[in-house]
Amino acid sequence: MRRLTFIAAGLAACALAGCSSSSPGGSAGGSSSASSSGSITVFAASSLTGAFNQLAQQFETLHPGDKVTFSFGPSSGLATQIINGAPADVFASAAPANMQQVVTAGDASSPSNFARNILEIAVPPSNPAHVTSVDKLARSSVKVALCQPQVPCGTVAAEVFKNAGIQVTPVTLQPDVKSVLAQIETGNVDAGMVYVTDVLAAGSKVKGITIPAADNASTTYPIAPISKSSHVSVAQAFVAYVLSPAGQQVLTAAGFEKP
Repeated sequence: MRRLTFIAAGLAACALAGCSSSSPGGSAGGSSSASSSGSITVFAASSLTGAFNQLAQQFETLHPGDKVTFSFGPSSGLATQIINGAPADVFASAAPANMQQVVTAGDASSPSNFARNILEIAVPPSNPAHVTSVDKLARSSVKVALCQPQVPCGTVAAEVFKNAGIQVTPVTLQPDVKSVLAQIETGNVDAGMVYVTDVLAAGSKVKGITIPAADNASTTYPIAPISKSSHVSVAQAFVAYVLSPAGQQVLTAAGFEKP
């Protein structure tokens, strides 16, 4: 009987003290559970896919318990998603203009430029249309794939054509640079305008045709944490890693240039 009295007294004292079965730092509603701590979602331009997947692996090794997941796509579309409330923690854009849209909307601030990319013509390995220079893309017999004009790779391609003094009519407009590359790899088109990093990543699946510097154009990549991130410290740490010498080494190996 004395044992039952002791247990009842202990339970009453625990209730008064606010005891709980939750883990330390947790809440009754689980809003700060350890399982969600340290997990961030990075919205990144599709041209960053290979390099950023490698950066995430290295970052997670250096930060046990943290996890990085990605949403890759066209920078213009990603910016719109963030402005409309998509749950992103970091935005890495393939163009300053799309980052500025996010900054103007109050969803990010003080972005940092971390890479630069230039365009290259990609053709199937056999080069069936015998494309040897950018002016060949203006021929009506050459089937060309381009990015949609609002996407950075489409905007930069338009600059190249303007510099070269040519007009190119594509047979298809794709939502991002990886989709353009897929059109070339499958032989659906004779050529496409992609980044030098995409040609490098594709390996033997495509052949690259260098565009002369006088005609070529480039784009700069900015990155910033999202203001409404639920894991600001992890988001800031990932951005810092991208900007670090180790991060820059990965980007350089992937074919990106210094900003």
